[in-house]
Amino acid sequence: MNILKIFFPASLAILILAMGCNEKAPSPETNPYKDDYADITPLSQRDKWGTANVHDPSIIKTDSFYYVYSTDAYYIKRGVKFNDTDEKMGNIPIRRSKDLVNWEFAGWALESIPQPAIDHVHSYTGNKGADNMWAPYIYKHNDTYRIYYSVSSFGSQASYIGLAEARSPEGPFTDKGVVVKTDTSSVMNAIDASVIKDKKTDKVWMHYGSYFGGLHVMELDEETGLAKTPGDQGNLVATRGNKETRVIEAPEIIYHPEFDQYYLFVSYDPLFTFYNIRVGRSDNPNGPFLDYFGNDMAEETNNYPMLTHSYMFENHPGWSGNGHCGVLSDNGKFFMLHQGRLAPDNLQMRMHVREMKWLPSGWPVVSPERYAGLKDKSINSGEIPGTWEVIHFKDLVDQTELWQGQIPPGGWTYDKSAFNVSEKLELSDDGKINHECINQWTFDGELLEINDAKCTVFTGWDWENEKETILFSGIMENGTAIWGKKVE
Repeated sequence: MNILKIFFPASLAILILAMGCNEKAPSPETNPYKDDYADITPLSQRDKWGTANVHDPSIIKTDSFYYVYSTDAYYIKRGVKFNDTDEKMGNIPIRRSKDLVNWEFAGWALESIPQPAIDHVHSYTGNKGADNMWAPYIYKHNDTYRIYYSVSSFGSQASYIGLAEARSPEGPFTDKGVVVKTDTSSVMNAIDASVIKDKKTDKVWMHYGSYFGGLHVMELDEETGLAKTPGDQGNLVATRGNKETRVIEAPEIIYHPEFDQYYLFVSYDPLFTFYNIRVGRSDNPNGPFLDYFGNDMAEETNNYPMLTHSYMFENHPGWSGNGHCGVLSDNGKFFMLHQGRLAPDNLQMRMHVREMKWLPSGWPVVSPERYAGLKDKSINSGEIPGTWEVIHFKDLVDQTELWQGQIPPGGWTYDKSAFNVSEKLELSDDGKINHECINQWTFDGELLEINDAKCTVFTGWDWENEKETILFSGIMENGTAIWGKKVE
């Protein structure tokens, strides 16, 4: 495939537009849409894009639709004019859906990048950057929809998180000014906002940050949506080992009422390849957040559990860049949305919507397959034996030296070593598995145990083989994810 793509690391993006409502509902014969969208790249085709060109999604549900807002990023096919209509494009594309499967383009949130944000960034970068808007976060306050947006210049802490408001989720949004800004001398980097209200104190908190200095949390004024204390940059809430060379970014904060816990999802590593999602939890929305092993995420220790990573099932070229998530709590069900980059080039960006389940221990896991609208069905132990494709996630070795925590141009080589690749395993009636390491299973009707891994089991759509199947998703004793789907 001969293509050209301009990409920026994490949360930065490229300019996005997207959408389409032409994607048909799943059936026993076909997927909702095909993954490769190289034949519909021009702007005039946006009504066919659907989940294409989605980077850093943030989601909210209204009485009528699910709405997703994302970074200005798009895939450009070499030799094909992108803006073939020569129209003025806005910033922060909006998509909407009634079923989380079929998505249509609904316009842009803002007509242009607010000038104060541009001026701030340019004052520290010699007028470089601030070309697009990254990582919007949507939050509803009473009858007002608030978008927290990011403007920056790649490789610099010269960054700006602003606030825009509207009475409708489709806008028009009006800029309300700066929430927090950083410069080249700052420890932290003001991009990637996520906002939550404390269920007990009613205080409102914003988590933010990318790469430089880790992730921070600061209090907001609920009435204005801006900083509670003007000029406040908050305090550290999450970092990682080797933080000088390794990425941590894209916080997403949610609350789970059953466990009475706040969950902080973060993304590790290069967005172009090994982007992966991890999570910690806390009694309070402002932390401290502890990981699977009880480590404070503010300490310089890599955290677990790991929920996603680069992966490849049979009959598919593979997905990389599975990070920067938005999470939706929807009437007792949870969903995770994130970008996925389609191999072999990792340039096309599809939004993945995955159902999220919860283990009895209170830790989340996500579906091995994208959501296709199928309803869960009860599964009995007699349905477990058979042939399964199983992926055990692990960190992978970089193919090249990273720059600012990202893959430099020309640093990507397509081969199976760049993916967590599935293996076919036979789960037999007697609880055995034909594998030297993963060798036994039990199922009590709710919890599937694969060796030391605790897994949830549910029905779903097999996108690689285009059929309904049984899935499992769990966490190994070492904090890594294990995914499985029954194929025979």
